[in-house]
Amino acid sequence: MAAVLFDMDGTLIDSEKVWDRSLVEVLRWLGGTDLSAEARRETLGGNLASSLAIVFREAGVLQTPELTEQGARMLVDTTAEFFEAGLPWRPGAEEALRTVRAAGVPVALVTNTGRFLTDKALVGIGREHFAVTVCGDEVPRGKPAPDPYLRAAELLAVPVGECVAVEDSPTGIAAAEAAGAAVLAVPCEVAIPPGPGRVVRDTLVGLRIEDLAAVRSVVRERIRA
Repeated sequence: MAAVLFDMDGTLIDSEKVWDRSLVEVLRWLGGTDLSAEARRETLGGNLASSLAIVFREAGVLQTPELTEQGARMLVDTTAEFFEAGLPWRPGAEEALRTVRAAGVPVALVTNTGRFLTDKALVGIGREHFAVTVCGDEVPRGKPAPDPYLRAAELLAVPVGECVAVEDSPTGIAAAEAAGAAVLAVPCEVAIPPGPGRVVRDTLVGLRIEDLAAVRSVVRERIRA
């Protein structure tokens, strides 16, 4: 196992509900009322641009450049206030980071969230956990494209196929699998079905370095089969 690549929202910190509240504020500003269940699911793990497009669609409002800019500013500013107030860890997440670091395995943070908000979240999470961080606005395409994971492996100078990605959402899992990483899926807001490229675990509580190494071994054997 060359490195462990952690997603942030919904995987390390319980921030998906924060994003949900911010998106609803933008939706109501546009004249809508609430996000549908399907729209909420679509926004999980998405980047700012894709999430805004869903909000405009739900509101039934044409997405002009001016309105998009105003909506983006409102979304970022509102979310920043929540991030600055501090966000709770997902169960076992902080201990999992410390376990991987103690084993001497390189760790990357790979998130669709932009750099501005990620830096705010890192104050609480701790920058010291990560050798590199890759944000959604620092790659040509965000998740579900493989670009963020490919960039993280490039910065770490390791083969992405020898890495394990830890993700909670279908969007993030699709990105990691497309990049060629083995995936440890830890569902947060939606259930994750089994798949050849992933191992599903309820929480990160009690996660050992051996468990992460086993994920890569299991996925490699499934793909060979």
